[in-house]
Amino acid sequence: MLKYLPGAGMPSGRAPIAFLLALAAAPLFSGTPPTYNKDVAPILYQKCVTCHRHGEVAPFSLLTYQDAAKRAGLIATVTKSRYMPVWKPEPGYGKFQHERRLTDEQIALLTEWARSGAPEGNPKDRPAPPSFAEGWQAGEPNLVLKAGKGYDVPADGPDKFQCFVLPLNLEQDSYILSAEFRPGNRRVVHHGVIYVDETGAGRKLAAASADGSYPCFGGPRVAATGLLGGWAPGTIAAPGDPQLSVPVKKGTDLVLQIHYHPSGKPETDTSAVGITYSGPPTKGKTSLIMLNTGIDIPPGESQYLAKSSVTLPQDVEVSGIFPHAHWLCKDMKVDAHLPNGDVTHLVWIKDWDFNWQGGYRYETPVRLPKGTRVEMAYIFDNSDKNPRNPSTPPARVTFGEQTTDEMAVAFLSVVLPSPADVPTFQREMRLSMLADQLEAGDLNRIRGRIPGLNAARVQEMMKMFDKNGDGKLDAGERAALIDFLRTMMSSPPSQPRL
Repeated sequence: MLKYLPGAGMPSGRAPIAFLLALAAAPLFSGTPPTYNKDVAPILYQKCVTCHRHGEVAPFSLLTYQDAAKRAGLIATVTKSRYMPVWKPEPGYGKFQHERRLTDEQIALLTEWARSGAPEGNPKDRPAPPSFAEGWQAGEPNLVLKAGKGYDVPADGPDKFQCFVLPLNLEQDSYILSAEFRPGNRRVVHHGVIYVDETGAGRKLAAASADGSYPCFGGPRVAATGLLGGWAPGTIAAPGDPQLSVPVKKGTDLVLQIHYHPSGKPETDTSAVGITYSGPPTKGKTSLIMLNTGIDIPPGESQYLAKSSVTLPQDVEVSGIFPHAHWLCKDMKVDAHLPNGDVTHLVWIKDWDFNWQGGYRYETPVRLPKGTRVEMAYIFDNSDKNPRNPSTPPARVTFGEQTTDEMAVAFLSVVLPSPADVPTFQREMRLSMLADQLEAGDLNRIRGRIPGLNAARVQEMMKMFDKNGDGKLDAGERAALIDFLRTMMSSPPSQPRL
């Protein structure tokens, strides 16, 4: 490694130019070049082989020297550009488990190894390769639910997003310890997300299908009451925490959304979800769902900002985050503004790619005190310069679940001191989100936010609290409406609808 020694001095005159040219041409590592066994294998084992091994989604394995050496140049190229390994969150904006992002030093090492001819080195220096559990990673489940009877994926064409309804057939209220997604055909399964459906709406959507599925690009198309987890390439399932088992009501279904990517030949997939049950939790676990339903992006707008915020009614721990948008989003950030003025960064993805969305679990749960304001800010590019824009020419885009619609959503996994805290937390989060969305006085933003309120009822309430009759609610009128709804919502509500 080149170092500048204090007091060594720098050449003068024309010498600095020659010095800089020599510096640019010099190898990054002085002395013995890095070897596979000592330097490269540890990086590949830690960051790459979860996907790059036989039977996984990656097109080739990197478990052996032979595998890596013949692709040394490719490895150097894709890591230098940060195309691989895929890891979207920016460093310093949340510390997550199983982080695949390479350091600058690791990238330089891989580049130098390829430049030096990919030497193997002493076999004694090579660490033992990682072992991967066969079958269910989180342990043998109590119940296995299969997604259909074999879903056919064509050889080519656009990606498909299909939702499968998985009835739990519960005869009484129960508690789920873990829900593990197990892809059936990893050549075509890109990712999967498990939603909770207490409404039965998923069954109605799938009623016309023989395999109990229906197309669902943007989301599950049901009023999901939570997330049980998901899977993407590189995901490692973890055993559930008995303190945080998830209550599920009698009659609840799961809706499994699977993203399929054609492999170049006809394929069939039968993925599955493994459910493990548990006793009641000792802590409260719920989802804080942030969203902005007022998205209205004009054609040609390249810097459209969608924001939302909520204020926490009590101390919480955030254990994970799942940000979500569609094709036009290019930058997404979620921050927590603490009562003392400090800011805790929860996630920042400044090169959002719908094809590589995922959920992220924090290494250590993030503690946020009562009064913290959680803010979400997403930027969208609806110009013709956005190569991911699904509309040519660009068209007006509003909130929705279709390919040509957009979303600005963030799911936060929240842990509360007690299960008894969950109903109050859900109610206050719903009201905080509603207060934020009411600022524009847009009736469409309220629909579906409060159980039992249809559009006509919402209009009546808006008129009732619009004391000055200007068609909007000022700060005082909004506060009065929120207080009224808080009183009305005396029974525990379900979580916010999507």
